[in-house]
Amino acid sequence: MIALLLAAVWVSAAPLPQARTEVAAAALRGEVAIVGGLTSDGASPRVDAYSPATDSWRRLPDLPAGRHHAFAASDGRRLYVAGGYGDDGPTRTAWFLDGVAWRSLPPLPEARAAGGAAVLRGKLYIVAGRGPTGLARRAYSLDLATRRWRAIPPPTPREHLAVAAAGGKIHAVGGRQAGYDTNLANFESWTPGAKSWTRLTPLPTPRGGIGAAAVRGSLVSVGGEAPSGTIRTVYAYGLATKHWRRLPDLPTPRHGLSVAAVGTRVYAIAGGPQPGLTVSDANEHIDLS
Repeated sequence: MIALLLAAVWVSAAPLPQARTEVAAAALRGEVAIVGGLTSDGASPRVDAYSPATDSWRRLPDLPAGRHHAFAASDGRRLYVAGGYGDDGPTRTAWFLDGVAWRSLPPLPEARAAGGAAVLRGKLYIVAGRGPTGLARRAYSLDLATRRWRAIPPPTPREHLAVAAAGGKIHAVGGRQAGYDTNLANFESWTPGAKSWTRLTPLPTPRGGIGAAAVRGSLVSVGGEAPSGTIRTVYAYGLATKHWRRLPDLPTPRHGLSVAAVGTRVYAIAGGPQPGLTVSDANEHIDLS
């Protein structure tokens, strides 16, 4: 069952200072940090932070190297960035921003890009994506206290998916196997310590190149691309009801965008307005209070 929620509306906010696509993002100290991405000049090292309180942007320290299709997540205090594509394909690099500068973490056990990340209970999770030889068949967690990586059960192998932590679980939403004509509707969750992922109600439509964020007991899926173009429809999954409901369409449909929640607002920033390498500085949000 899919109910349509019409009360909320999307609102435009201050545009991203540098238009780009295939960015990573995380909510950090009441702001949305936009990490790296792809421009017509290649991988960007740029990091910007948007303040909902002032509707303004500020520049954070650049990444040590340009990255696109990277993994980003936050524990609320620090911003973590791992993997992504560099000049020579998927990378193993892992860094955190201590507020002043980027510091190195132990490298990923294997090179990875175009997957998703989340922080839950003191651990950074790196899920799915693409490695040097194809779709990743392993997932990993980094204990942020001991700084040790270990393998965890993987979800269905895929890339260009969205990953988010909610309700004490890690969720993997959508994605694709290769090009955007191989989009999937898969939706799975994993409880730390479990032997395998649990299949949940699939997305109403297959989509890859998406973002997702958890807010007010829901997981909101935004964006994507398909052979017909970029995807406008937005859906929210109720963690308690176990049903998808449709939200108002995204005014500027995009893929490779960043999706993050601050308070009761879900932000959709940057991304490609058309399939392939196109860029945008769009910053739109919807309030689900």
